[in-house]
Amino acid sequence: MRERTLWTLHLGAGGLVLVFLALHMAIMHLDLTGGPFGVAGAKAVDWASVAERAREAFFTVTYVALLGAALYHGLFGFRNILLELNPGAAARRAIDVGLSAIGLLLFLFGAWVTLAAPGAASAVGG
Repeated sequence: MRERTLWTLHLGAGGLVLVFLALHMAIMHLDLTGGPFGVAGAKAVDWASVAERAREAFFTVTYVALLGAALYHGLFGFRNILLELNPGAAARRAIDVGLSAIGLLLFLFGAWVTLAAPGAASAVGG
């Protein structure tokens, strides 16, 4: 039951990555949609636009959600690859704990950077 739940979360995280990555690509890299997300006619990838989006709650939430979904999806996939090597119980436990710790640390760091970005953008010149 536990593995089925983890696999279902893995698939859901993959779906979220697909949606948020498509949103990111549309906003950042398609000239057709860049206009509404730019500042005063600036391109979406210009620093002023990036700094402005960093101050908006919608983008902060989607960045953190994308980070969490991508980390879970990637690390769970890596875990499955490692478990295909058929490690013993102790190694399996070490893989689970190690990847969970790495994922948590990366998520906390990434979320901190995302939440600190609006202040940093103002300080740099946004």
